[in-house]
Amino acid sequence: MEGTVYSLLPALIMLVLVLLTRKIFLSLGAGIFVGALLLHNFHLIDSLKEIVMVFWNIFYLSEEGWNLGNLYLLGFLLLLGITTAFLSASGGSKAFGDWAIRQVKTRRGAQLIPSFLGIIIFIDDYFNSLAVGQVARPVTDRFKVSRAKLAYIIDSTSAPITVITPISSWGAYIIGTLGSIFATAEVTAYQPLEAFVRMIPLNFYAFAAILMVFLVAYFNLNIGLMRKHEERAIATGELFDQEKGNIAGDAETSLTAHTNGRIHHLLVPIGSLILVTVSAMLVTGYRATNGQATILTMFENTNVNLSLFVGGLAAVMVAFIFFVPLSFPKVSVSKIIKEGIQAMLPAIYILILAWMIGAIINAIGTGDYLAELIEQVAFNTNYLAFLLFMISGIMALATGTSWGTFGMMLPIAAQIALVYDVTLVLPAMAAVLAGSVFGDHCSPISDTSILSSTGAGANHIDHVLTQLPYALLSALATGLGYFVYGFLGSVMLSLCVTIVCVVLIATITYKIIK
Repeated sequence: MEGTVYSLLPALIMLVLVLLTRKIFLSLGAGIFVGALLLHNFHLIDSLKEIVMVFWNIFYLSEEGWNLGNLYLLGFLLLLGITTAFLSASGGSKAFGDWAIRQVKTRRGAQLIPSFLGIIIFIDDYFNSLAVGQVARPVTDRFKVSRAKLAYIIDSTSAPITVITPISSWGAYIIGTLGSIFATAEVTAYQPLEAFVRMIPLNFYAFAAILMVFLVAYFNLNIGLMRKHEERAIATGELFDQEKGNIAGDAETSLTAHTNGRIHHLLVPIGSLILVTVSAMLVTGYRATNGQATILTMFENTNVNLSLFVGGLAAVMVAFIFFVPLSFPKVSVSKIIKEGIQAMLPAIYILILAWMIGAIINAIGTGDYLAELIEQVAFNTNYLAFLLFMISGIMALATGTSWGTFGMMLPIAAQIALVYDVTLVLPAMAAVLAGSVFGDHCSPISDTSILSSTGAGANHIDHVLTQLPYALLSALATGLGYFVYGFLGSVMLSLCVTIVCVVLIATITYKIIK
């Protein structure tokens, strides 16, 4: 059943169960089980063996040894939880929140802080999601901004900004992929970096999503379930649904803040995290680069997960050093470490299950099936970008990975475009990038969305469901932009149409909710 319409079943079952039950573990588990059954023609024992093997491969690959990338990321999450616990126990988070109350006067200002931080921290989406959450959460909590709103702001700035920034892990990966595609297809009209830069204004969804975030923050646009979360936060001070149990990344509820905490008890550990992580990314990229090393090649070859782990270690050590004079030995360090680890366990469980269903979906050929569909469809080539945006969005939604969609769809987009006209190559590939980020924003198994929930301290399913309307509206504006591009062929006019549509949607929504 690999590579057929049946390969869509695991993703569809998972998505339907998420919407109906809002229970992420049940939904992911069902998708994994059904996918394993389809892979082995409903042979139960072989299916169970497949599930065990997929789980084991997260930690150990038989041919390559330990799966260090995954282990480093899981280790970083644990370190981040421990850092958060120290920041809370030392009183650093509370002190920063108290300072923010004096400096930031409105809920609007509190929401704009993570919006701007999401643009400034463009190095990597994982790093963005978790770092912005750590800095902004004390501020948004004090102004009773719901965690779901914070998670949306983080998620909808992290991937869109990294996908249009050459000096980022995403930009370097995409540029490297373009170089391989151009070499294979013998395309000489563009150089990889030049092509990436020229694709930036064609990535309509990135601009639509970022603009939507700022409009939502400035005008307090609460659509769908987001209204419920915001109204509850304002009325009761409950920043998330207390009935849903432990929230990933939130250790503050069980630790008492020290009364002598200062702002630098938060800012210095977070600053250490940023400085050490970025430095480690440059060092690992430099060591992995053959030939002359540039900023671009270093980011292309960097080891992001190892860099995050090293940065996490530095943050824990600095936070511990600040904590010792305040509370040691009055407060048990082991208790703080335990609380920090426990706070991150829900995120780790979800991430592991998301990796598992991603592996199952890859093995069953869901992406291959969707890719084959687009090659078989008869269409007007002027609307190739529009079609690729939709197909890439569906693929990323089903598979939960934007990078995986890039890897599969960019060569196909280039191949199809070259059959007709080389000038279609850049719009086609830009549409793939846009659709991949859109689908990633909608998918409950997206690792970026999981980490955004963790960074914000939000319930993951609440984040996915509250972000969905904004992503769909941004995608609607993007789709109109690509349609206009197919009709008129003007990049700037089409981008303007996209931006105007986003503003009109926000304006109409603002008038309705007011």
